[in-house]
Amino acid sequence: MRRTMLKYVTIRNGDAAYPTALASIPKPPAVLYVAGDPAVLKTACVAIVGTRKASPYGAWCAYELGKRAASYGITVVSGMASGIDAEAHRGALDGGGRTIAVLGSGVDVCYPESNRKLYERIPEKGAVISELEPGTHPLPMTFPARNRIISGLSGGVIVVEAALKSGSLITADHAVQQGREVLAVPGNLNQVFSYGCNKLIRDGAMILTSFDDILDLVGLEARDAVKEKRLTVKLNRDEARIYKILREEGELTVDALAVKTAMNPGDLAAVLTYMEIRGVVCSDYGRVFLTA
Repeated sequence: MRRTMLKYVTIRNGDAAYPTALASIPKPPAVLYVAGDPAVLKTACVAIVGTRKASPYGAWCAYELGKRAASYGITVVSGMASGIDAEAHRGALDGGGRTIAVLGSGVDVCYPESNRKLYERIPEKGAVISELEPGTHPLPMTFPARNRIISGLSGGVIVVEAALKSGSLITADHAVQQGREVLAVPGNLNQVFSYGCNKLIRDGAMILTSFDDILDLVGLEARDAVKEKRLTVKLNRDEARIYKILREEGELTVDALAVKTAMNPGDLAAVLTYMEIRGVVCSDYGRVFLTA
């Protein structure tokens, strides 16, 4: 693991630049090492976290949540791990917004190395931060501790996908102890990375029903311009029928969609391919869901 040349500043608890939200949590970090703009730490923030082994749907959801948050001027906080975290950061940046990556290593140590391009991109429109001394390499015990910072900076935490034993559930626990809201994206009962989110909902977490639920976490109202995502491509009769069914069902196997549309499987596959090229649907492992 090589160290980076990113420039960073040191902010101590009690300094004017230290985020008020973080100062209010139990055992706040005594010091933060910040690469990027320290002012972003005092903006309205939402945490988006989840499994490293994200499904295609989970990755899409995290990306779109990050992008939607950016459209409202909300800063996305996450841990820069592979999977859900990375997609949330990318969504925020691609949406022209801000994001904060809280590391389980020193601020000058990129982990995982596969996220180096993201790591170098974040300080341009946000910040990479850590409470650990520069040069510290990540260890298993450093990640649960950093999770309290992710939730502490945020008005609330959204868990997209998580197994029952997951660092994301630790972040959710910290959020509850800190008086933050927790939202969870419901998932399929037969997928292991839905178990954690479904358990959170069963135990009292709010269920995320639309992208605009982000606003409840920071007390904002939806802007009319982005309150509803509208379909901007023109659909023919078969495409419109498929779109309507998926809007109602949420997600279907290709076989189930063929039954519901009464379409020949070959014809259905051709229509789905064209819809996917235009970004209306996404298909993976024999399942289809809307992306627009």
